[in-house]
Amino acid sequence: MERPHNRAAESAVGPEPTVGPEPVVGPEPAVGPAPLASGGPPGASPYLTLTVESPERMRELGLGLASLLRPGDLVMLTGELGAGKTTLTRGLGEGLGVRGAVTSPTFVIARVHPSLVDGPALVHVDAYRLGGGLDEMEDLDLDVSLPDSVVVVEWGEGKVEELSDDRLHVRIDRVVGDTDDDRREVTLTGVGARWADADLGSLASPAR
Repeated sequence: MERPHNRAAESAVGPEPTVGPEPVVGPEPAVGPAPLASGGPPGASPYLTLTVESPERMRELGLGLASLLRPGDLVMLTGELGAGKTTLTRGLGEGLGVRGAVTSPTFVIARVHPSLVDGPALVHVDAYRLGGGLDEMEDLDLDVSLPDSVVVVEWGEGKVEELSDDRLHVRIDRVVGDTDDDRREVTLTGVGARWADADLGSLASPAR
């Protein structure tokens, strides 16, 4: 027996909603180094900012940075006392394969660490007491050719820029807020043609 057609029930149900095409979702944007902040050093390339969780990670960052360095490079370290400048340099010296323990050069102004692997020497300078900048650097009688070495200068901002038109600025700041004192924010900024195409982004993955 044919069931009666229920027009009242049919009229209670509206028409099916029209479904349009799904929106096209593009690829996720690539994440690269942070853009250079306004007011950066003249000729600076884009910089990279990292959060470093511990002194061991800071040493690993130095290890990674060593792989990017070559003879004649100038690295300027800026950060308050205890920020981790010497810890970073210790990892850098390990990565370069130099002789001698890398410690703070505060009382000697500069230390030279010769290479054990036929690479560049590491010249580690504390410029805090260098009032004359470049002139005093030349008077230190380091018994090493600076153009054949990797020169790392703590407290060198505003004092030793004349050593090279190409340099890497590394700034280490404590992370503010409700956090562990060991956390640091490290900003690396390349200046000059030498650093224009350097792969600073490779430092985002800590050395193992």
